[in-house]
Amino acid sequence: MTLKEKLQTLPKKPGCYLHKDKDGNVIYVGKAINLFNRVNSYFKGAHDYKTTKLVSNIADFDYIVTKSEKEALILEYNLIKEYDPKYNIVFKDDKSYPYILLHDCMEPYLTVVRLNKKNRYKGKIYGPFPDVGAARNMTEMINKLYPTRKCKNLGSDFCLYYHLNECLGYCRNRIDPTICEDMKNKIIDYLNGNTSEIIRDLKQQMADATEKLEYEKAAYCRDLIADIKETSQKQDVQKNYKETFDVVNYYVEDGYIAITILFIKKGRLLYHDKFMDYLVGDVENFVSSYIYHFYEINEKPKKLYVPKELLPYLEDVYDVATVNRGYKYQLLKQAQTNSYEELKQNRNIITRSDEYHELLDEEFERIFHKKISHIELFDNSHTGGKDTVGAMVVFKDFKPSKSDYRLYKLEDSADDLSSMKEMLYRRYFRVLKDDLKRPDLLIVDGGRIQIDIAKEIISSFGMDIMICGLGKDDHHNTSYLMNSDYEIIDIDKGSNLFFFLTNMQDEVHRFAITYHKKLRSRSVYKSPLDNIKGLGPKSRNKLLRKYKSISNIKTLSLEELKTVLNDNVAEALYNKLREENAA
Repeated sequence: MTLKEKLQTLPKKPGCYLHKDKDGNVIYVGKAINLFNRVNSYFKGAHDYKTTKLVSNIADFDYIVTKSEKEALILEYNLIKEYDPKYNIVFKDDKSYPYILLHDCMEPYLTVVRLNKKNRYKGKIYGPFPDVGAARNMTEMINKLYPTRKCKNLGSDFCLYYHLNECLGYCRNRIDPTICEDMKNKIIDYLNGNTSEIIRDLKQQMADATEKLEYEKAAYCRDLIADIKETSQKQDVQKNYKETFDVVNYYVEDGYIAITILFIKKGRLLYHDKFMDYLVGDVENFVSSYIYHFYEINEKPKKLYVPKELLPYLEDVYDVATVNRGYKYQLLKQAQTNSYEELKQNRNIITRSDEYHELLDEEFERIFHKKISHIELFDNSHTGGKDTVGAMVVFKDFKPSKSDYRLYKLEDSADDLSSMKEMLYRRYFRVLKDDLKRPDLLIVDGGRIQIDIAKEIISSFGMDIMICGLGKDDHHNTSYLMNSDYEIIDIDKGSNLFFFLTNMQDEVHRFAITYHKKLRSRSVYKSPLDNIKGLGPKSRNKLLRKYKSISNIKTLSLEELKTVLNDNVAEALYNKLREENAA
């Protein structure tokens, strides 16, 4: 059946469709209220730039019928997560906002968290906040105002916060539950924007301190009042307006789309989220998919206001409405104006980026005679053969795919070739074992010898992956590509390709070095008391409190150790200390 004949067999029902290229790869996933009309529309009439490019690569398609538009929306989201299609750019970078979590425990305990489906937090969530800095500043402010619990894990002894009067000593003291509950209620009031009582209390404390000539304490209260007013300053939204809702609108021009979400919390316009990219497909499908994706990784809105054309796509999923007059209508217009400004300011950045990636695409295809979209590059690092690590970075469609980066702790060795061999074996054993997607191109940081190692590993697993090496000159700068037949491919030092390869090489080197430094710092601060079976934190603290230092502990006899530790643990520690002294 030809593509044209297959298009006529599509049902006029809701569902999802999957466009595929000539190699059978899914390159775009979409949803439709009417599959027949939507899929056929790709092959009729003129389209904008990105959709035209998509259509030129469609060799086949598949579809899944659903019962409703809601099911299609959910299915589309899951299919995009599974296939990571090239043209569904909107879904590639998850953006999760920070929230403040008031934990469900007796003590008032606050932490900054990001919501996602994997994490299920026990307690009350407040936010979202525009960035993690704002959330941390709010948490820090509350911790200054109230003696909250500060430690993630309660210890057996008072911490510094207790001695600074910033904690009630929850680890050792028995605190009246009513005190904790009262403190929680005040924190909740503060997080909900009710700061008048707190400011009144602080003003009274400032006056009392001034009267007692405690000027340092008075100044501290004064600064806290200023900080509270700054962080809780209400914006000019509408007087006495107390609803919480989100507003979404968009602007489209010349094949680009910008989307703005405004967040109104308790009558305050807290912040906004903006997104811009090429428009692929029709506007309603694009925007509704973006909205669903956004709220899958962020808190769902209590009420959502959108343009009326989006209602059929969202009304089964959210409490959604539209307006055509009044205050909320003005917010819809404000979101559209923000989208317009975003598009005008940033469209040239997207255009230049896309042109850059197209040039890279052409250059790689010229060199390797095939499309290259998935590249994996390897490097390793060590200091004198110690703390040896390996790193792999992944670029998809010439953009870093950081969720696919991998780190490897390798057998300590000064032999870089052995390290490369171990790393490649572990990587592609896992690829084969878990049937992971294989790269179009594997790059090793080095020349002929490194290429031989990669060829040996890939061949042993029966894989067919293109391999090349990235060589350096005498000054250790990126210089050339060498293919698997050991042919040198010269690269113009001013070309986009050279810039891209250098960027990749810097990225994998940075990734490996960062991990290596982390391991090295751990080994620097390693203690003889570590890794002794049965010697936990409490026993270590008991030893250090009694004997003051590691040096003193090293001089102890076995009998002396047994006065603090049980016989087996004391003997294990004694033997380890003797081995270290002998070394």
